[in-house]
Amino acid sequence: MYRTALRNVLAHKARLLMTTLAVMLGTAFVAGTLVFTDTLGNALRSQSAKSYTDIAVTVSDRDAVVRGYDRGAKATGGPTLNEETRKAIAALPGAAEARGVVSGFAGIADRNGALIGNGFTTTGTNFVPGADGTDPRYPLVDGRGPRTSGEVALDTKTAEKGGFNVGDTVRVAVNGPVMELKLTGTLHANDPRVLSGGSLAAFDTATAQQLYLAPGRFAEIDVKGKPGADDSALLAAVRQTVPQGNDSIEAKTGRELADEQDRMIAEGTKGLGRALLVFAAISLFVGIFIIANTFTMLVAQRTKELALLRAVGASRKQVTRSVLIEALLVGLVSSLAGLLAGIGIAAGLQSLLNGPLDAGLPDGPLVIGPSTVIASVGVGVVVTVLAAWLPARRASRIAPVAAMSSVEQPASQKSLRVRNAIGLLFAAVGVGGLLAGSAAKAVGLVGLGAGALMVGVFVLTPLLSRPLITLLAPALRRLYGTPGKLAQENAVRNPRRTAATASALTIGVTLITALTVVGASVSKAVDEATAIDMKADYTVAMQNFSTLSPEVATQIAKAPGVTAMSVMRSVSVETDDGTEWLTGVDATTIDQLATVKVTDGSADALKQGKLLISSGSAEHNGLKVGDTLAVTYPDGVKGSLTVGGVLEANTVLAGMIAPDAVVGPHASAGSGLTKVLVKGANGADAALKQALRDATGGNPLIAVKGEKDIKAETSQMVTAVLNMMYGLLGMSVVIAVLGVVNTMAMSVFERRREIGMLRAIGLDRRGIGRMVRLESLMIALFGGVVGVLLGIVVAWAGNRTLADSIKNITTVVPPVQIVGFLIGAALIGLLAAVWPARRASRLDILGAIKGA
Repeated sequence: MYRTALRNVLAHKARLLMTTLAVMLGTAFVAGTLVFTDTLGNALRSQSAKSYTDIAVTVSDRDAVVRGYDRGAKATGGPTLNEETRKAIAALPGAAEARGVVSGFAGIADRNGALIGNGFTTTGTNFVPGADGTDPRYPLVDGRGPRTSGEVALDTKTAEKGGFNVGDTVRVAVNGPVMELKLTGTLHANDPRVLSGGSLAAFDTATAQQLYLAPGRFAEIDVKGKPGADDSALLAAVRQTVPQGNDSIEAKTGRELADEQDRMIAEGTKGLGRALLVFAAISLFVGIFIIANTFTMLVAQRTKELALLRAVGASRKQVTRSVLIEALLVGLVSSLAGLLAGIGIAAGLQSLLNGPLDAGLPDGPLVIGPSTVIASVGVGVVVTVLAAWLPARRASRIAPVAAMSSVEQPASQKSLRVRNAIGLLFAAVGVGGLLAGSAAKAVGLVGLGAGALMVGVFVLTPLLSRPLITLLAPALRRLYGTPGKLAQENAVRNPRRTAATASALTIGVTLITALTVVGASVSKAVDEATAIDMKADYTVAMQNFSTLSPEVATQIAKAPGVTAMSVMRSVSVETDDGTEWLTGVDATTIDQLATVKVTDGSADALKQGKLLISSGSAEHNGLKVGDTLAVTYPDGVKGSLTVGGVLEANTVLAGMIAPDAVVGPHASAGSGLTKVLVKGANGADAALKQALRDATGGNPLIAVKGEKDIKAETSQMVTAVLNMMYGLLGMSVVIAVLGVVNTMAMSVFERRREIGMLRAIGLDRRGIGRMVRLESLMIALFGGVVGVLLGIVVAWAGNRTLADSIKNITTVVPPVQIVGFLIGAALIGLLAAVWPARRASRLDILGAIKGA
């Protein structure tokens, strides 16, 4: 039987080609993901290790680290790391050097005033020169390090992007007005944020402390050990030296920090790998339909052969085993090819990211671990064998005498009734899960319901295929006559085969449709909420969501054309139930800048010195109008706020809102100033926007956005996410196309006698080709229609789970995209039929009738 299985694979290799390609593509996705993530993780770990090669011990002040990136962060109090601490550590017996470090955000403007990089990877730090004038963390490429407050050094990529040379004036900003500094040097940086497209600005230590913390204060002290010094002993000595009484200060060895970094890298790459493997699993799931369809058709075409095996003594188990061995061989060959293709994909992706896309990822050798080989090959083989199991069982059930007929045995009505019953059960469970999940706004339950519904629909597709395809019959007959009629009859002749072929395409269309509908719904909801809730012409905020400098609000108030403005200051307060965020606004102008609509209480509560609270926050905290909330402000002062009104859902005003006259005095300098709302005399015109930019000192990190800008930003974000998802789902669509090609090609081979008879009675080659193309078109359209309908239902349930986080979200079905998906499905059907139709139209009449 083993020799028989091998002979069958070799004899039918042409008919197994599409199945082999489907398994290979799915396995390549898996292998490519594993190789790429392993390679990326290894490269990141190697790069990270370089940052700790000369560090024996590091002392960090978590409070200072956070405040370096957000001056509005709440201070924990207590002693800090300062120059005295650094000198004391440097004097320890095992310490060779102690380097004080300060860091935060620093935006670099190009010659047109635009930000280089993005707001989240614009890094600023202090340059700490040694006796030779260099900082080992940042090797100089040209020039020297900064020495005074008017100087700065940049990483080489940022200098290149901005077209800066040593001696040029560079515009640099943190959270306030722009500073014009002299570029004294360019340097190399191993920081992943910089390598991935960010920027690095290095200041002298005194300037960095002034910008990010306070004079003399450090966020971190890195200690270099003397040759032969024990890191553990040095760590113990450092812990005795650092200030006591501040829980935010901790000391660790460089090895511990490197291990922590390795764990973070491993978690990050695993997360990326899991996300990509989900799409790989979808591709393999689509491949299951093709594999099952192929082996079902092969078993049907080899009825006589299988019957003969049974007649000469082969048992049912042997027949089943023979078919499964064929699947095993196909899966093994395909998986090995997929593994090689996946390695190529990983190498190509690495080159693409570090080449044309300039993602700045660290370079390194490809990592092909044993687990990758085992997982890739194992998944491909297991999927292939499992998909062929049902066809193998059907093969074993062919009776020797009945199987001698050259006609394929149709599925019994009983088997179809059982299948339909199972499909209805899954569909019912799926619908129930979607309804329950959407009502409870439970994403997990909606996901389970969507999965069950999709399985139910796939099982029911043989039942659905006849009525849906029959709807096209009148149009096909009128337009194409006999070929149209024959195509419709062929498409519904074998519902199982049609269902399996269409279902492969349905999966991709369902997911793409669901994503598109959710994206359109989110975009519309955000656009409408922005238009309704925001009365301000512009908002002014940091691009990286850190806090603004207090002087920014002062300068905006003086800007020409400004008629009303309000700060939005967020601070954390302690209540009896824990920590809450309190937002301070200008009570006298906020109603001109945002819609203040209450469901209970008074909209003028802020003017009365009272608290406005969103309906969600009121429900969460069990508060109502008239209740008093005891709070402890960031400066430790205790107070109480009376609830004066409950707000309707609002995208501008959310959570707890209080007058800034109450909140501001308790915030440290500049603390919590997250946004400024502005209204102009002439509306959102270009003059007002430029005036606001001038008021912010031209800071490239500060964004001035109007309603149109916010809508465009949302649209770009949704489009970017959808394009990424479309790309990841593209593999499943390609596999589905192979499935249609495979089914049509094998169907032509199976029906060659019938085609020969049609040619003999007068149907010309063009008619034969048209018949095959129309059959493929109907199968693809059937899959597309089912996928679109299913995707809309799933998206509706998904949108319901977003109701609490996105105001007034409704399901929006974009007609242009939906029609585009159906046209795409039709084109897939037509393209997939090109080769089968050509083959069918060129069959020799007499040879086809003889069955040669």
